[in-house]
Amino acid sequence: MRYISTRGEAPALGFEDVLLTGLAPDGGLYVPETLPHFSLEEIRSWRGLPYTELAFNIMYPFVEEAIPEADFRQMLDETYSVFAHKAVAPLVQLDTNEWVMELFRGPTLAFKDFALQLLGRLLDYVLEKRGQHAVILGATSGDTGSAAIEGCRQCEHVDIFILHPYERVSEVQRRQMTTVQGDNIHNIAVRGNFDDCQRMVKESFSDQSFLEGKARLAAVNSINWARIMAQIVYYFHASLALGGPDRSMAFSVPTGNFGDIFAGYLAQKMGLPVSQLVIATNRNDILHRFMSGNKYEQHTLEHTLSPSMDIMVSSNFERLLFDLHGRDGQAVKELLENAAKGPVSIADYRWKRARKLFDSAAVDDAMTCATIREVYQQNEYLLDPHTAIGVRAARTCRRDEQIPMITLGTAHPAKFPDAIAESGLAVKPDLPAHMAELFERKERYTVLDNDRDGVQSFIAKHWKNA
Repeated sequence: MRYISTRGEAPALGFEDVLLTGLAPDGGLYVPETLPHFSLEEIRSWRGLPYTELAFNIMYPFVEEAIPEADFRQMLDETYSVFAHKAVAPLVQLDTNEWVMELFRGPTLAFKDFALQLLGRLLDYVLEKRGQHAVILGATSGDTGSAAIEGCRQCEHVDIFILHPYERVSEVQRRQMTTVQGDNIHNIAVRGNFDDCQRMVKESFSDQSFLEGKARLAAVNSINWARIMAQIVYYFHASLALGGPDRSMAFSVPTGNFGDIFAGYLAQKMGLPVSQLVIATNRNDILHRFMSGNKYEQHTLEHTLSPSMDIMVSSNFERLLFDLHGRDGQAVKELLENAAKGPVSIADYRWKRARKLFDSAAVDDAMTCATIREVYQQNEYLLDPHTAIGVRAARTCRRDEQIPMITLGTAHPAKFPDAIAESGLAVKPDLPAHMAELFERKERYTVLDNDRDGVQSFIAKHWKNA
């Protein structure tokens, strides 16, 4: 399988190079040249499989030219053995045909573990094979950083630098990153917002001269195709658990960077019957404004009770735009260049094609808290603020009560005690046993100004072989 750039000017690459490259040299994101497609009969035959077996069936076509079958199976077994629930992604029922898929049973209590536990193993495998060393550079709005550090901390062939917006992630999220010890782990708190961090990462990938050719950058953000690949699996998992593929499913996805919901879009293209994908956003609602009114326009980023979604520039949205424009890279490039200058729209027929599958809703902090309170009072089930946004959006946008609606539960409520408290519930969610001493552990991070050159200088000075 070959991978091409959404901007059409970079050479096609194999899986190993895509894994290590992250952002394409033309500034685009890599996508498969063709997608595997599974028949209903084949999908039906997967009912009852353990999660790792299902993951192998869905993902192996993307990597088979680079990784022997036995090695990939071992990676998957290791990846999902660290999850705290045997089902890996258990489903919890809220109401008739309404479900939450718990994606927070991994070591850092967030859905990012599904991809990043695997990504760390993939990176170490390929770097060992090539005799190379990589500098991982990523930006986080809260959960990616801790999941990346946990997934890569034992990798022998990487140094990892994670940028997070200073004082704009929850305390639990910050401590999950900054209390992990290791000479190859570096946390940088940037005096800015997530979009500032993400922009530095993209610019650094475009020009890596600050490393003087001594190392290459590798991406852990969802610009890395391997992240998207791993997230496709749990859409199939949920469907098969609830009667698929003989009945269609609807999914509501709390999203900021569009990666998780794009994985659902790919699952549908690969043959899974999906009738509706709901884009659930907070006040930073650029995706909702586009999907509801065909207007893509950046506003000022706001700080909310759902910090992992405090994103205005949704990187993975470019992958959807690429498909909506008939995979015309030049058209995508021109559209995004114009979007950097002001509001843009796409051709009406392209937008209407997207609306056949996608709906959207924006949920403010007050409604987020009301939803946390409402679901707890109805079910004694505690939602984190991001999942609460997903549940509210699902209930707002649901097209057909007969079709199961599955909200992706993206994080454990213990990561966001302030939101739980603001909801008015006299409930304090406890951290799981393996994190019980989190607030007693020593933190280690560096605060830097919102300055790309300063951040790059810090990285060049502190990676292992500098």
